[in-house]
Amino acid sequence: MLSVDGLTKRYGSMTVVDGVSLQVKPGSFVSIIGPSGCGKTTVLEVAGGLRSADGGDVRIDGHPVHEPHPDVGIVFQEESLFPWRTVERNVEFPLEMTGVGRAERRVASEAALGLVGLLPFRRHYPRHLSGGMRQRVAVARALVTRPRLLLLDEPFGALDEQTRLFLGFELNRIVEETSAAALLVTHSIQEAVTLSDEVVVMTARPGTVKSRFFVELPRPRTPEVLGLEETSRLISAIWADLRAEASRAMQDGGLQ
Repeated sequence: MLSVDGLTKRYGSMTVVDGVSLQVKPGSFVSIIGPSGCGKTTVLEVAGGLRSADGGDVRIDGHPVHEPHPDVGIVFQEESLFPWRTVERNVEFPLEMTGVGRAERRVASEAALGLVGLLPFRRHYPRHLSGGMRQRVAVARALVTRPRLLLLDEPFGALDEQTRLFLGFELNRIVEETSAAALLVTHSIQEAVTLSDEVVVMTARPGTVKSRFFVELPRPRTPEVLGLEETSRLISAIWADLRAEASRAMQDGGLQ
């Protein structure tokens, strides 16, 4: 689905990403974790066609990525809903931009809102919703075009821990139901382990791949996996790999 091979990205004289390679196969869930400033979001943005690469090769279904791809849905951490639009009109927006008719947009938005459990709130405005509900609307908007690949940049990072856990497992359920592939950028080792099939650990800047961990926890993933010995083992192993990079990033001024 997504192939990133030797990706390099520079901002001026600074190399932020240096030779990153990874793959996201159809139906799989991959997470990227690393210290702040290591280029995690940059990898995601290049994969989504939002930034150009300075080196390497990024492809979706074998085709080079040079611009946003119709088979890709993106969810960011930052608040991204239009406050003057209702929930359903926010979700319909990507279809509206591509000229899809009103009736078809309505059917698609209702289906997407049903997936995230917010159909009863379709005529509410964002200001009437909690932070977690607004992020679920953002996920519905990313799903409305039926993407084959979801790119997720800390989508629940601003939420409290309980809401974050709940929405993470809901996201995993949705990805499994839609058979989409997913690439998640996160700072949470627990989130990466409990949601993913593979966790990619990046080094401090310039970011490159330090290690990969394959997660074989049972699916469908439920909160019960939090208590499994294998979950604790993976979290400890990833932190052992990440700890030195986090320390180096702090010394270099990369942590914020």
